[in-house]
Amino acid sequence: MDRVDNETMTQDVEARLWSEIGQVRFGMLGLSGRSAGGHFQPMTAFCEPETREIWFFTRQDSAVARETGESADALFVVQAKDLNFQASIRGTIRVRHDQAHIDRHWNPMVAAWFPGGKRDPLLTLLRLDVADAEIWITQGGPLKLAWEITKAFATHTTPDVGKHAHIDLTGTRAT
Repeated sequence: MDRVDNETMTQDVEARLWSEIGQVRFGMLGLSGRSAGGHFQPMTAFCEPETREIWFFTRQDSAVARETGESADALFVVQAKDLNFQASIRGTIRVRHDQAHIDRHWNPMVAAWFPGGKRDPLLTLLRLDVADAEIWITQGGPLKLAWEITKAFATHTTPDVGKHAHIDLTGTRAT
């Protein structure tokens, strides 16, 4: 995969990252070195690109909330439904009971998990402050992949299946 290096391309990749998270909404969340028995958990993401945060609804008694403590290093992995976009997002996660964010992101899907509604005593949020991301973007679908693999065998090269980028998101955050 070609590496993305110029600043404009990096901004485009960051915009794509937030767009994909917003569209896909689902991914796997894990705490570095100590996530619920060492496993990632499926979570629904509510992204806020302007502050570079991803919010997750969870129960206060869930393993991920308990193990987060005050804060923890975490990874969130997301993959587009068409498989043309994958990202591993790293940051610091914190348990937050934030009524404004509960109200902002509440929907029928979330409500199904909390019988007590927005005031359910076990309802809390996790906030991931995103630090950086590794992103892979492929284009052309399965036909392009088959062509690139065939060409690579014939020419003794590696397949060109898309772009790879590392983006640093620790810059100034909006408040």
